[in-house]
Amino acid sequence: MMMDVARTADSPEPDPTAPGMSIESDPARAAILFEQSVAIMTRLRAPDGCPWDREQSFDTIRKYTLEEAYEVFDAIERRDFPHLAEELGDLMLQVLFYAEMAANEGHFTIADVLGHLNRKLIRRHPHVFGEEASRAAGNQADVDAAVEGSSAAVLRNWEDIKAAEKKGQVEADTATKAVSRLDGVQRAMPALAEAAKLGSRAAKSGFDWANWRDLLPKLVEETAELEAEVASDDPARKPAIEAELGDLLFTVVNLGRHLGVDAEMALRGCNLRFRQRFREMELASERPLEELSPAALEDLWARAKRKLAEASGPLSAPLEEQQ
Repeated sequence: MMMDVARTADSPEPDPTAPGMSIESDPARAAILFEQSVAIMTRLRAPDGCPWDREQSFDTIRKYTLEEAYEVFDAIERRDFPHLAEELGDLMLQVLFYAEMAANEGHFTIADVLGHLNRKLIRRHPHVFGEEASRAAGNQADVDAAVEGSSAAVLRNWEDIKAAEKKGQVEADTATKAVSRLDGVQRAMPALAEAAKLGSRAAKSGFDWANWRDLLPKLVEETAELEAEVASDDPARKPAIEAELGDLLFTVVNLGRHLGVDAEMALRGCNLRFRQRFREMELASERPLEELSPAALEDLWARAKRKLAEASGPLSAPLEEQQ
């Protein structure tokens, strides 16, 4: 049954911008609002609901999930907490949407999603909920629940419990297909992160470059192979060009791994600097950029780069200070 939207929506909200204010979670109020959200999504997907919402499928919605996740990431980087609260709501909407579509198709409901989550949290926190509760929730690993306030011990237990969970799945998979040690690296992540994890997992088998300097000739090699494919000027070679560009990117990501640099964060930082420099070019130019010569554009870029470097200081400054 649809809940009273006005009653729950009019409930007073704490001010998250108040300095130094600690907000205590209210599970009862959260449960009421979550029930309302589930009811709203059910209504939207009902036969007499929203035509757009009813037309959506897993394939049409998935691209929005990535967008919402990155908007959450952006709000966190900017420490924009009021906006973060809104973006987390948008991300939760994706979960509700998927669960309702799954229920419509007879797969599972949002209650099943929450059940999996709750059991996992209890299973992987025996030091909080007790070893008996952890076992009841499905823990098959022998871990020491007496972590004595050590986050390192908690992490070790988490990994052991997680490994035991995956072991059962791997054993089930071996009956139907060959198992690779790379199977543990999920496809469900950004490509840069997947590349780094694949390289790290392969390195455990000894398949890796000995030193970061060894990757520099590999970069030259991959660049030459890309140049050779592009030089053919044959539209039919586009898949080969894409493959060679992928090889080059994979090598760059693994160079970052050897240097202890996260490729995703490095690229996000680069994107931010590019935005700032390009904006400075636009402000400094008396004419539209498209009317300028390549040499003039290059000069504007160099000046923008110098100006911003002098104004912002070292690149190691916190991201919110660079903005």
